[in-house]
Amino acid sequence: MLTQRDIYILPTRHGLLFALILLAMLLGAMNYNNSLGFLLTFLLGSLAIVSILHAYRNLAGLRIEGVRAEPVFAGHEALFRITLHNPSPAVRSAINLKIEGASPVTVDLPATARTVVELRLLAARRGRLPLGRVTLDSRYPLGLFRAWAYWRPVSGAIVYPRPAPPQPLPDGGGQGGQWRDAPDAGADDFRGFRDYHPGDNLRHIHWKALARGQGLRVKQFATTQSETLWLDWNQAHGADIEQRLSQLCRWVVDAQRLGFPFGLRLPDGELPPALDEGHVQRALSRLALFTPP
Repeated sequence: MLTQRDIYILPTRHGLLFALILLAMLLGAMNYNNSLGFLLTFLLGSLAIVSILHAYRNLAGLRIEGVRAEPVFAGHEALFRITLHNPSPAVRSAINLKIEGASPVTVDLPATARTVVELRLLAARRGRLPLGRVTLDSRYPLGLFRAWAYWRPVSGAIVYPRPAPPQPLPDGGGQGGQWRDAPDAGADDFRGFRDYHPGDNLRHIHWKALARGQGLRVKQFATTQSETLWLDWNQAHGADIEQRLSQLCRWVVDAQRLGFPFGLRLPDGELPPALDEGHVQRALSRLALFTPP
């Protein structure tokens, strides 16, 4: 909950200009001993003082009940959902939430209600993406003063590696006959692409890739008679760790899409084969948080 110690207040540029105008009006009223000038100056000054109180009360007592973020692949935007609770019977208006590197979001909070605010942040690399410091500010009601407070959540979003371009799933792995290439598509599942070899079925050529100047590529299909697929670190191609993780990430996504139970072998351990959604999430999280042993 935001308390008096958390909230800062300073005049905005409009507030400073307003103060200069009031000062000029006060000097003019004193110079000409004008009662109406004094009255108008003190009335406007009172409005400015009242706006300080409203700006403070717009944030004071506001509860931040938590933040939730869904996992995301690198290169996409992570979505953070922040729950705000207004326990007071008064409406709170025009509250801005912003984080570094993202556009601010403005919300109005009804009396005694909860509101979920969504903030988006680009996930540039795999790992754990912290939300960073969140600034809550308000210029309500007149824009003469800015009240603000900071909040730094502990949790963050899990960022999976960026999936590599589609490539065939690895063969074998030591747990039986996992894959068998199908000579024709039929009712079999799409497995990936490979380079063209003389004698390949012309119906399987990836013509769109050829039109884009990517050479002759052939679609591969596989039967669904596989039992278990092992995605092994040593079978992943790549010059560095990140490329291997991207390749494994692609295989995990494709194995889930094709409905193949799979296990994951990494230098720091392995996940036994499974296919449920929880297993896929655990595999992707292992790739996201992997550090070389």
